[in-house]
Amino acid sequence: MRRNTPGALLAGLLLLSFPALMVTALYPFPTAFAVVVAVSYGAEAAAGRLARPVLDRLGRIHLGVTVRFLAREAGAVLLVARTAGAGSRWFILLCGGLLLMHVLRVLQAGTALYLDRCLNLMPVTTRNLDVPSLRIPGEPPGGLAGWRGARLFYVDVLPVGAIALGALTVRESSGTAVLGGAGLGAAIALQAAAVLVLLVHARRAAPLANRERVIEAVDRRVQAYGPEVIFYFSGPATSVYQATMWLDTLARLSRRTIVVLREREILPLLGATTLPVLCVPSAVDLMNLRGLDGARLALYASNVGKNIHLLRAPGLRSVFIGHGDSDKEASFNPFSKAYDEVWVAGQAGRDRYLRAQVGVRDEDIVEVGRPQLSGIRRNGPGLPVLSVLYAPTWEGWTDDLFHTSLITMGPKLVRALLAHSPAVRVIYKPHPLTGERDPRANTAHRRIVEMIRAGAAPHRVVAGREPHLYDCFNDCDLLVSDISSVVADFVASGKPYAVTNVAGMAGHVFRERYPSTEAAYLLGPDLRELPGILAQLQRPGEDELAEARRAMKTYLLGPDHPDAMTRFDEAVNRAHDMAGLKGTLRL
Repeated sequence: MRRNTPGALLAGLLLLSFPALMVTALYPFPTAFAVVVAVSYGAEAAAGRLARPVLDRLGRIHLGVTVRFLAREAGAVLLVARTAGAGSRWFILLCGGLLLMHVLRVLQAGTALYLDRCLNLMPVTTRNLDVPSLRIPGEPPGGLAGWRGARLFYVDVLPVGAIALGALTVRESSGTAVLGGAGLGAAIALQAAAVLVLLVHARRAAPLANRERVIEAVDRRVQAYGPEVIFYFSGPATSVYQATMWLDTLARLSRRTIVVLREREILPLLGATTLPVLCVPSAVDLMNLRGLDGARLALYASNVGKNIHLLRAPGLRSVFIGHGDSDKEASFNPFSKAYDEVWVAGQAGRDRYLRAQVGVRDEDIVEVGRPQLSGIRRNGPGLPVLSVLYAPTWEGWTDDLFHTSLITMGPKLVRALLAHSPAVRVIYKPHPLTGERDPRANTAHRRIVEMIRAGAAPHRVVAGREPHLYDCFNDCDLLVSDISSVVADFVASGKPYAVTNVAGMAGHVFRERYPSTEAAYLLGPDLRELPGILAQLQRPGEDELAEARRAMKTYLLGPDHPDAMTRFDEAVNRAHDMAGLKGTLRL
């Protein structure tokens, strides 16, 4: 409740200010009107900075931004009518000036919308691929186009505030008119200047509204680059990590590679890369980019519906590379049979597809390792205490697969780690999609964060994009995770890991169903195994699963020689050379 108090107070002040403005204007009571004007504008500004949802809720009850500012202007008009008279020249001037100000606002909003369409809704946007012929201008200064120019609504504080001040301090109506007229003139001048600046930017951006011109210009640059490999990605903004994890590896390929995205919101979120990046929301525009015709290989990191737009392109060999190997059903999805090849890290990935019998043939599976794991160290941080990383997966799309330990075991597990003696250091890194489907996961996440932040300094929460998961691997001695690709990646370190048995299966059944746990310590829902695991690992030389992990590393990730980057690059070259001009037949 305490978190909602500021928002509720601001909403109350705003709602009460509007009838108070009308009453104090009609009375008329200039002193009270001036106070209410100050309170109303102050509450509006504070809500915009501190409680934005408050303003959104007011909009849903027909008190949107336009209505709120018009109400304050109407109050000023009523005050002038009551003090100077509705027949006075000042009243007529005020009404005409406010009308002109709103005409300018309409021009500004229309220009801002047009500019937004030119700059942010182009059919193709790029990164690391200069298209000088388009001469894309920068955004206008001062946020003039933001919120469709709604920020400039605040300029009406000049006439409204000047009217309130004039009625309060000047007895003669002529004096009030001077102050109010000055405020009105300044507001009109500022609004006109904003429109002028936007018009200049809109004129520069106008060529970008020509769809065919933009596509042709980008297409020429893509043809000049001559991509041989396409890394294709589509999905919601929360899934962008699945693409980012491949960027460094793709940049090291011996073939020219281009990244093709399908959603606008993904482009600014994509990680840093030197590769050229295209964002093409429309399938028709994607098909019209002739510069991609020279590519012979397409790599896919996720199974989504929009993949079909490129899968149907002739002459392009398709390969599913995924975004991490694990024992979860996502790592042997039946949709994978739509691709010409499926690349996995090691023998474990091959065995998953063959056991699942989802239509992927053994000869179409290629073991390429995990090139991303080259920076994972085989030793811990070297602290005097055991460092434990808890990295649960997210809740998944169904309830029956026991994907995550976060909801049922997470808070209890972290509490036990924090209370353990001798002390251990806890690092908590949740999955980026945590809470995407099940609000209980968000509740458990918040409880864990509160517990860790209430503890001593060495414990830490890693909830953002940095440090990276692999940096957290290097900063721990023991991983506690769920059935996910996090486990398979961590095996590269050779360090001990524990896997949560959320469903409480018998140990032999659990290991048979999830082969990656063969070298893992298992944690049941009651956590009774935890004290023994920690005690064993805190004594040097008593890690009983060390040899099993070495074998598991080879099984999950393939051999150390040749290294994974070499194997991956060789697989890219082989698949590229296999691609025929007429593509391959998919049954």
